[in-house]
Amino acid sequence: MPLFLDALKRHGHLDQVQMTVACIGSRKLGRRDDLGAGWQTFAPNLTIYGFDADADACNAANQDLARRQVPWTEIHLPLALADHVGESTLYVTRHPMCSSLFPPDEAFLGQFARLPELAGLDFTIELETTTLDQFCQQEQVSEIDFLQMDIQGAELKVLAGATATLPTVLGLQTEVSFSPLYHGQPLFADVDRYLRQRQFSFFNFEFRGAPGVRRRSPIQSKARGGQLLWADAIYLRQAALDTHQRFKLACIADTLDFSDYALELLVELTLQGDRNYADSLVESLAAVQELRDYGLLKLPVVAQLQGYLSDEARAKLS
Repeated sequence: MPLFLDALKRHGHLDQVQMTVACIGSRKLGRRDDLGAGWQTFAPNLTIYGFDADADACNAANQDLARRQVPWTEIHLPLALADHVGESTLYVTRHPMCSSLFPPDEAFLGQFARLPELAGLDFTIELETTTLDQFCQQEQVSEIDFLQMDIQGAELKVLAGATATLPTVLGLQTEVSFSPLYHGQPLFADVDRYLRQRQFSFFNFEFRGAPGVRRRSPIQSKARGGQLLWADAIYLRQAALDTHQRFKLACIADTLDFSDYALELLVELTLQGDRNYADSLVESLAAVQELRDYGLLKLPVVAQLQGYLSDEARAKLS
């Protein structure tokens, strides 16, 4: 849960911030897949693009958005993104959410409970693919601030087709695999190397679903659970950025619950005189009961910000 965004918005610091999010593989399986969750604080200055090869899934998502009348701009597009404009084979699996541009490794999947029933091959179709760069050029999208990908092993393909767009990206969350669920798919090490070479730093994993348990085994370790097959990896850009980009990066970090990094960036911007976020920061820290119990004035970061606080905010501290 973001710590600083609400106060930043109350103090008007988000008024001129346009946040653009792209989600590659935007099929919604339930309410937890609502793309606006976590980003809604930026509304109405929020634009979300969802991409999925399944036109029916995109239509359903767009109809749901129209019914809910969300206060931001969000559109789901029936486009399959890859590393080239042209024709590709889509390997449609028994559960559509596992479909991929790579063929499932059925021998490997067969070692684990439930995976063949989900990711086993059903049929193949030929479809047109495009690139994120091509989309942004055609639609005059100048930047993507946050990129989210879940496309069953084809994430590196999308990155390879986004060489012009990726430098605008400040953060991304991508599904990564630690074992080859699909023939020829890149693994975590490949994606990690590619992103590190482009000035992204790995921050953390987000684990979804249970580890793979061997199909033949009637037992499961409580300590280990099974073989870790996939996770979401979260990256943030750590490079020379201008003032506006650094503020956006702080907002993205806070959205992703990296409040420590968000605080570091916002304090630096304040102390360097680029912007003054002191009132918003101290107000947010004061909302944390443990910090109030300890005493806000004892915190080194509050001492650093003392000279940047308004008279009203300083009075509340004393």
